[in-house]
Amino acid sequence: MSNPSRQLKLLSYNIQAGTTTGKYREYLTKSWRQVLPNNQRVANLDAISELVAEFDIVALQEVDCGSLRSGFLNQAKYLATHARFPYWNHQGNRKVGVLAHAGNGLLSRIEPSLVEEHRLPGAIPGRGAMVARYGEGPKALWLVVLHLALGRRARSQQLGYVADLIREYPHLVVMGDLNTGPGSRELKSFCDRAGLIIPTRDILTFPSWDPQRGIDHILISPDMDVAALDVLPVSYSDHLPLAMTINIDEDVNLPGHTHGD
Repeated sequence: MSNPSRQLKLLSYNIQAGTTTGKYREYLTKSWRQVLPNNQRVANLDAISELVAEFDIVALQEVDCGSLRSGFLNQAKYLATHARFPYWNHQGNRKVGVLAHAGNGLLSRIEPSLVEEHRLPGAIPGRGAMVARYGEGPKALWLVVLHLALGRRARSQQLGYVADLIREYPHLVVMGDLNTGPGSRELKSFCDRAGLIIPTRDILTFPSWDPQRGIDHILISPDMDVAALDVLPVSYSDHLPLAMTINIDEDVNLPGHTHGD
């Protein structure tokens, strides 16, 4: 049984490169904000840095890795610096010249012993997975940051690829914008193959101004007990951030982890 004092506070957030969207029509009427720098983006990043500061590990999607729209700012590094995370990584995935460079980010208060980047399959390139290991051997915790494709066929290919990477690992957390709901065939198949459960089943995260779909997820191994699960009502993106606190079983070793002790 899990020891409640051994808790890990997780957050998954598609930050839309720090751009607020309040209505569907703004994807068109304010599309210039996706390719040009603006003051609101920096203000949003500052607000996001305050939001994420209370967590142990943060998985970010749609961070800009340094392009014109972000003022050539690496947003993962910016958030890590301002929220005082000692460890951070970014994975650049989808680049549109100098205009935009979208990717995944990982902010962590625990030092990962390994971080790998994987390009995901699909007819349209630009999706990736970050795989981090905390600790060594059979007691290690493996964590995956994902941002999947919009199309079902590509998502199925991508989830199959990730399942093959991680299915041998006993202690797993998968976080990200999976662009599909908990009842989808491809997500159920992925969880079966990787040995994961879906505690976010009834959680709605998109769109942020009127949540109708549960497409952001934190999937965990069955040996992890969910102590808290929340969607945070903030408007810094077109997604809402998903927060989870999990109780860690004694079979999992997190080096240097002190949160909740």
